[in-house]
Amino acid sequence: MKAKVKLLIITLIISITISSCTSFLDLEPQSDLTTGNAYKSAADLEAALIGTYRTLYTDYFIWENFVMSDVRSDNAYAGGDDPEIYQYDNLAVSSLNSRILLTWKQLYNGIANANLVIEKAPQVNDIKLDTDNKRNRIIAEARFLRALYYFELVKTFGEIPLVREFGKINPSEANVPKSSVLDVYKFIVEDLEAALILPTEYGSLSLNKSKVTRGAVCALLAKVYAQKPDRDYNKVLEYCNEVGKLGYDLHGSYDQLFDGLNYNNPETILLVQYIAGTPEANWGPQLLLPPSLSGDDWRKYVTPSKDLLAAYDAAGDIQRKSASVLVENVEWADEFWKPCASSGPIPFPYKFRHANAWASGDNVYILRYDDILLLKAEALNELNPGSDALTPLNYVRERGDLQGISTTDKEALKEIILNQRR
Repeated sequence: MKAKVKLLIITLIISITISSCTSFLDLEPQSDLTTGNAYKSAADLEAALIGTYRTLYTDYFIWENFVMSDVRSDNAYAGGDDPEIYQYDNLAVSSLNSRILLTWKQLYNGIANANLVIEKAPQVNDIKLDTDNKRNRIIAEARFLRALYYFELVKTFGEIPLVREFGKINPSEANVPKSSVLDVYKFIVEDLEAALILPTEYGSLSLNKSKVTRGAVCALLAKVYAQKPDRDYNKVLEYCNEVGKLGYDLHGSYDQLFDGLNYNNPETILLVQYIAGTPEANWGPQLLLPPSLSGDDWRKYVTPSKDLLAAYDAAGDIQRKSASVLVENVEWADEFWKPCASSGPIPFPYKFRHANAWASGDNVYILRYDDILLLKAEALNELNPGSDALTPLNYVRERGDLQGISTTDKEALKEIILNQRR
């Protein structure tokens, strides 16, 4: 009898164990999520979209684009002690330059994330995505960001690979050949036109400035049509006018645009928002600001050039010069400003104001309305030379306490608008 009871207990234990194992093995392993099976809900898709926005918080938008643009132009010297940044200053960037590789990687990573969202969004079966056109809005935001990242790439590299899909495995498909500059711009325009469905606002002032809106789409379209090799000033004017209908305006003080307290102003179309003292902070200001604001005394980067300061002075542009450049005495030599002295005054970029020990809350503007007003002036001067271009141009100048322009000579006005933009 005892033997029978013992056998029954053993049989029951085995039966329960087998049943439990079977149930356990039937479960989908939660640690084995892939891009093929991870996107099943609206929340999953929104998380992927946040990943696409994350590229705005990488080195490129924090400060690499300043090196890419201002140091390669006449606006700034390399400063600092990085030989790779000297290459930018000398317009002789090596193919082994790690900074240019980082720019390439970060922007294409953003494109990959956008491709993932665009591919997966139609496949996610969640009723929340079909409310208030949410699914299409997510796709539109991803397409804008993809267009923005391609715009940054094509301006820098010219012909580039157009990667339209996510996660190619076959080497013959993954090795995408370069596309022509015109084809890249065509693709950018297609993405932006598809993103025109986005709302003009999201009900929160902060979100209106940090999420992609219709205003941001129209503004970028205006810039793209002005930048592409076969530029179309009729389109530039069309989209500048569309932005103008959406309630944007110049902020009353140019200086306050950069004081850290007025980012959500009527002039801001799109900006990257950082949180001071957190992992979401901006470390770029520490590389640029003088000892009085950074708390350290090593040589800083992107030093404003003599040519730039002379241009401010020639234009009588006192207000914006003081808002953009800060001159301070420092204890290091500078080959341009004081080559024979170890101490003395040097200018520093001043559109970041708060270093905060590598954890600043200073934001980065992606699109501002004054840029669109100057684009409008440029387009009007090209399409209809005369007084029309003076209205947007002088509106920008008045904010900077500058005298109005009266000439209607096309070439003279073209040069004035170019200098004003600088």
